[in-house]
Amino acid sequence: MRLFGVLAAMTAFTFSLPALAETTPPVALAIHGGAGTIDPEKMSDEKRQAIAAKLDEALTSGYRLLQNGGSALDAVEAAVRVLEDSPLFNAGVGAVYTWEEGHELDASIMDGATLEAGAVAGVRTVRNPISLARKVMTDSPHVMLAGEGAEAFARSQGVEMVPNSHFDTESRLKSLKEAKEKILAREGVSHQAAVESLESEFKMGTVGAVALDSTGTLAAATSTGGMTAKRWGRVGDSPVIGAGTYADDAVCAISATGHGEYFIRYNVAADICARAKYQGILLAEAADEVILKRLKQAGGTGGVITLDPEGRVAMPFNTEGMYRASIDAQGNKQIAIWQSVIEP
Repeated sequence: MRLFGVLAAMTAFTFSLPALAETTPPVALAIHGGAGTIDPEKMSDEKRQAIAAKLDEALTSGYRLLQNGGSALDAVEAAVRVLEDSPLFNAGVGAVYTWEEGHELDASIMDGATLEAGAVAGVRTVRNPISLARKVMTDSPHVMLAGEGAEAFARSQGVEMVPNSHFDTESRLKSLKEAKEKILAREGVSHQAAVESLESEFKMGTVGAVALDSTGTLAAATSTGGMTAKRWGRVGDSPVIGAGTYADDAVCAISATGHGEYFIRYNVAADICARAKYQGILLAEAADEVILKRLKQAGGTGGVITLDPEGRVAMPFNTEGMYRASIDAQGNKQIAIWQSVIEP
C-alpha cells in the first residue's frame, strides 16, 4: 500500500522498470483518463489514490500483453476496457448523462500497420464500446456505425449488452442537474451560447490508449461518454478518425481528450501526425505545436497522448490537469494528474 501513501502527498511519480534484454524488441504503452479542470485542492486523497490505482491497473493490463508478445491492438483494447468499467472516468460505467438523463457512448480504434479503423457513435446498451469499435474494424465492411444500427451489429457479433442504467452514477447525475440549471438560468441566450459558457468539466472526459508492440506495430484507441447535457445525438471527436484517434506505424499513435468540437474542426490527431511526418520533426514537438499553440489560441482545451515508432511517449495538455500513465520503450513508468512529475 506504499503507492497510495506516496500518491496522497504528491502530484505524480516516475520510476524505471527493470531493463529489458537487449535482444527484446521495445514495447510501450500510454493511457489517459481525460483532461480538464482538475483542481488539486478539491480532490481528496482517497479519490486521488483511487484514480492512480485504476490508471495503474489499466496500464498494467495492456503492458502485460505487450510483454508476452501480444498485439498493440490487444493492448489498447484491454487498457481501455479497464477504464470503461470504472465509474471514475467519463466512458462506459462512468459516462456522463445526456440532456434526457440517458447515456450515449462513442469509441474508436485504429491499426497503424494497415490504417484500418473502426468506430461507434451513440450506442446505449453496449458494455464496452471499444470492443464493438474493434468488431466494426475487423468484422464489417465499414469504419463507423451509429445508434440503433451499431447496436444491431453488436448483437449480431455477440458483444455483451447491458441496460442503459448500467452506466448510471450519482456523481454524473449531479453534474447533469448542475449543468442544466446553469444553461436554463441564462435567459435570452441561445442554447449554443449557454453550453459554451459552461466550465470545461462539463464538456470533457475521455479515456484512451496508444501502444507499440514487439513487431513495431502502433495502435490507438479512444472511448467516451461525451459531453454532459449533450442533445440531439451529439457526437464528439472520440469516434472520428483523425480527430480523436489516429495511428500510422511510420509516425504515430495518438488518442485525444478535450472539447470535441475543436478537436474535430482542427483535425487534431491527424494534424499532429502530419506535422511530424512532413516537417521531419519529433512527434512530441508536433504535439506541443498543436495542443499548446494552435488549439489553445483557437480556444480549444484538452490534450493528447502520443507514441512514436521508437516507443517515445509525449502527453501534452493545455488544461489544469490530465489523468495519464505510461511506460516507454526504456521501461520508464509514469502516473500523473497535474503538470509536474516528481521522482519518488
